[in-house]
Formats: sequence, C-alpha cells, structure tokens
Amino acid sequence: MSENEINGKTTRTFSPTAQKRREDALNAKRRRIMQAALTLFSKNGVNGTSVEQISELADVSKSNLLYYFKSKEKLYLEVIKHLLDVWLSPLQRFSPEQDPMVTLSEYIKVKLEMSRDNAAESKLFCMEVVQGAPLLIKELQTPLKRLLDTKSTVIQAWIDGGKLKPVEPHHLIFSIWAVTQHYADFSVQIKAVTGKDLHDPAFFDETLKNIQGILLSGLKP
Repeated sequence: MSENEINGKTTRTFSPTAQKRREDALNAKRRRIMQAALTLFSKNGVNGTSVEQISELADVSKSNLLYYFKSKEKLYLEVIKHLLDVWLSPLQRFSPEQDPMVTLSEYIKVKLEMSRDNAAESKLFCMEVVQGAPLLIKELQTPLKRLLDTKSTVIQAWIDGGKLKPVEPHHLIFSIWAVTQHYADFSVQIKAVTGKDLHDPAFFDETLKNIQGILLSGLKP
C-alpha cells in the first residue's frame, strides 16, 4: 500500500495483490452477514429479528453491518433475492432440444437436493410468501413471472412436439416445487412420521424415485 497526496488530501492505493485480498475479505464479511441473517430470519422472521442479533451472530459491529446493508429490510430482501437466484438457476437450463423426461427427472433431483442442503432458505421463502410477500412481491411479479412464462413455452414446445402428454406447464412446475420443497418446509413432520430425513442417503434415494415416478409417469407420450 502507498499513500499519495492529491489536492491536499492523502489517498491510499493498494497493489493488485493487496486489493484482491481486501476485496476477498470484504466479500467474506458480506457473506457472513447474509448467512447470519438467513439463520435468524428463517427461525424468527424479519419482525422477530433485530440488527443487533444479526451483527452478534455474524461477529461484526452494528455500524459495520449497516455499512454493507443500509437497513434490516434491505438485508432481508438481499437474502431473499439471492435465494431466488439460486433456486431458479436449474430452471434456466430448460431448452426445447432437450429430452423432457431426462430434463424433468434431473430437475426434480436438483430441487430435492436443494431441499436437503438449503432447508433454512426454503423455510424463509415459504414464510415470506405465506405472509403475502410484502417485501418480495415485485420480484415475484416481474423476474420470476418472466422466467416461468419463458420456461412454460419450452414445456409447451415439448408437448407440441409429441415428447410429453398435454399438461398445463405452470402447474407442472408448481407441482415439482410443492412436492420437493415440502421435504424442507415440513422436515420436522416428515422426521416425526418416518424417523428419517433427506440426509439419510437411502431415504433420499427412495424419496427421489417415488417423486419422479408420481410426477412423471403420467407425462410419457
């Protein structure tokens, strides 16, 4: 690092290596704040979580947290939008030239893996939607709707090409979401009834096989 004086003010410049380390440290702190926020929001909701609680769990000062995120609501929205980006990325891969049965089978597998590995994220999103999505409604009405409309067109192309039996594409996507995310949102209920959860490899494989069979068996042309 070196210091230079410009117009009477001292400025600091960093070498490329030092700048990279600084950026990595800032990004790591940002991720730590978002993970702490996710943990608390998924348990207590946005109204039941304070900035002080998040900063304590993230091991940063309150002022430092508010440097990265101007308010608790902005932090909450950032966490939710990140979750949407992660969850919707597998859907982005749908294309007309693919084999629909292979593509849908793999999509169900990926969504079930997400429910296994990101249960807190699923519960947080479920909580937001059940409450009417007051902070997320614009994201649902614009980017999410555009993506679903685009991928529904792909599913319709599979149907028109004789690769799938007729089905309303939106309802097919909704059904996959509902069934796979159930194993995250109602994991306590599933564990109470079966004594198992998706972290048990045998139970995961059994669950995946049954969901694929139930959702896709009626779609074969």
